Amino acid sequence: MIAINPQKIQGKWHAGIALDFHTLSSTPIGYDEHGHMQFDTRRPAIAELLYQLKYKGDRNAAQGIIAAASTFLKPQRQKFDLIIPVPSSTPRALQPVTLLAQGIGAAVGLPVIECISTTRVPAPLKGIEDPARRAELLKGLFAVDVRHTARKRVLLFDDLYRSGSTLNAITDVLLQAGQAATVSVLTITRTRSHH
Repeated sequence: MIAINPQKIQGKWHAGIALDFHTLSSTPIGYDEHGHMQFDTRRPAIAELLYQLKYKGDRNAAQGIIAAASTFLKPQRQKFDLIIPVPSSTPRALQPVTLLAQGIGAAVGLPVIECISTTRVPAPLKGIEDPARRAELLKGLFAVDVRHTARKRVLLFDDLYRSGSTLNAITDVLLQAGQAATVSVLTITRTRSHH
């Protein structure tokens, strides 16, 4: 079993945890042939598995993440009625958040329901530092199917906590339009800074 270093994450949700940091260190090592700076990045074990899954398409990496996340979640299992994965902002053949949510749900015996949809094509938030601009891009972006969430204790799941703006926007929708009883958040990793 891989070691994790759970971190509290703050937001509009009831309680939130990231299982570990996204990186331990990232050292610039020079430019590649296209003029892009390359980095020697050190990651915690679970973050390395997430990187392999997300960017290298290595489905085997999912098993270690699912095992660590479900072991962490099992003692809290009774606090939740369902897991809702955050919808992806990037179309990929393999959707890591959905794949991981389904694996964790199966391991702990919680239904995974994809009941959050986007009302338009999401603008990528990566690289947008201004919180007001992020909030503007997220306004009205998410919709929820209230049949799945009314009076339910929701565990909202994502792979990465950066600024929390997407998770906060979805939490608002779940609590208001979705009439959820509570919303808690679980992410695999979190960045060291909040941008």
